[in-house]
Amino acid sequence: MREIRFREALREALNEEMRRDKNVFLMGEEVAEYNGAYKVSEGMLAEFGDKRVLDTPISELGFTGLGVGAAMNGLRPVVEFMTWNFAILAFDAIINSAAKMHAMSAGQLTVPIVFRGPSGSAGQLGAQHSQLFESWLANCPGLKVISVSNPADAKGLLKSAIRDDDPIIFMESEMMYSDKGEVPEEEYLIPIGKANVTREGKDVTIISFNKMMKVAMKAAEELEKENISAEVIDLRTIRPLDIETIIQSVKKTNRCVIVEESWPFASVSSEITYQIQKEAFDYLDAPVRRVIGADSSMHYAPTLIEAYLPNPEKTMKAVKAVMYLN
Repeated sequence: MREIRFREALREALNEEMRRDKNVFLMGEEVAEYNGAYKVSEGMLAEFGDKRVLDTPISELGFTGLGVGAAMNGLRPVVEFMTWNFAILAFDAIINSAAKMHAMSAGQLTVPIVFRGPSGSAGQLGAQHSQLFESWLANCPGLKVISVSNPADAKGLLKSAIRDDDPIIFMESEMMYSDKGEVPEEEYLIPIGKANVTREGKDVTIISFNKMMKVAMKAAEELEKENISAEVIDLRTIRPLDIETIIQSVKKTNRCVIVEESWPFASVSSEITYQIQKEAFDYLDAPVRRVIGADSSMHYAPTLIEAYLPNPEKTMKAVKAVMYLN
């Protein structure tokens, strides 16, 4: 199977859906003339023209509101944020308009829109450019939240998101746009709301999403050298959460570690931990452990970034703790 980069997989999804449906269009800062801040939209202006690939002002709330209105009137916008850190002002349009409109109109209006861009840390970018937003937005009814970790999932889930009639939050990572992975050449869709067991195991379940999947997989590989068999689950969708796949795995392994980049309080891992104790308490041989970002703003110094973020060593330590090996 061919290998392509993460950004190329996203571009293929956008191109295929825009060719398939004339109501799909892309808008955001630098998506047209500059070919995208991360070159996801390279060449799209030339193919689709400036009516369907639109450069916007540096006004996230303004162009987000425009996109929501377009979706309410029958179009299917894809709104790109250069980073979700820049989109906080736009949360008013996302939460108070896009997420609530279907319920407020008693089902008369749908808002088929995708909000996409990178979330989380990307190296030495400081406190205001390093935040993870999955748990923020998954807290809101009416939104579906997707967070992808590899090119194949990025393409298949973005195509599904564009075709969905609900507003979709689609999370990427600046640090993964150049990653390569196998992606089928034929058309395919990945269902929203279905996690993926990326590695089978019997001793412990490790759950993660987005770029922290690299941490989870690296930890599982190192644990294998110590005869510890870790099952790894890539959530892919945060809301709706595939709790069934999680519970089935925990019932098999009896132990669970969750790896997440977010702040600890009210995180995605907090909800998963609650669901596990609710649905599989009698199967647990140890409390659920979390390997998670520090409860502070992320600073610029490399040493503080290392201390802040999860890594394979911290994950291995947590696994050994739930196995009572340290």
